[in-house]
Amino acid sequence: MSRQGNRAGDPRKVNGELFTLTYGALVAQLIKDYENDEQVNKQLDKMGYNMGVRLIEDFLARANTGKCNDFRETADVIAKVAFKMYLGLTPVVSNWSTAGDEFSLLLESNPLTEFVELPPGHSNLNYSNLLCGALRGALEMVQMDVDVRFVQDILKGDNITEIRLKFIKRLEDAVPVGED
Repeated sequence: MSRQGNRAGDPRKVNGELFTLTYGALVAQLIKDYENDEQVNKQLDKMGYNMGVRLIEDFLARANTGKCNDFRETADVIAKVAFKMYLGLTPVVSNWSTAGDEFSLLLESNPLTEFVELPPGHSNLNYSNLLCGALRGALEMVQMDVDVRFVQDILKGDNITEIRLKFIKRLEDAVPVGED
């Protein structure tokens, strides 16, 4: 009789590594397909946006969190629930603006950047820009128009990765033309 040992290790870690490597291949292909880093950044943001638009439904169904009352509460839910649920980490919410409409998510590690070094000549590449797009897309689906951008990135030699979110305005529910 054969024993079934746990040779493969933790399946979540294997899935995470597979995701990281697949994402790396995607970014490498985008670098080949587009002329400059800004175009690659836009494509990663666009892909992330489309993911965020769809992920928010899954998040709301699984997270069992109520409606956030303000941007501070939204920041806590993003950091403590969403990032933990989808990336297995909890960023620190920090650097609030005095108006309370802007904050930073500080990531000591980023699972997308495991095994990664930026290729020479791509210092303007925001390798994990998919995250910015996903945050923007998800928040737009809950009627929040936000600006999301990288301020610091470990891949570029910074000590920490910092994603900055700025609340722009609350979006109104749009009713399609001809419907009441």
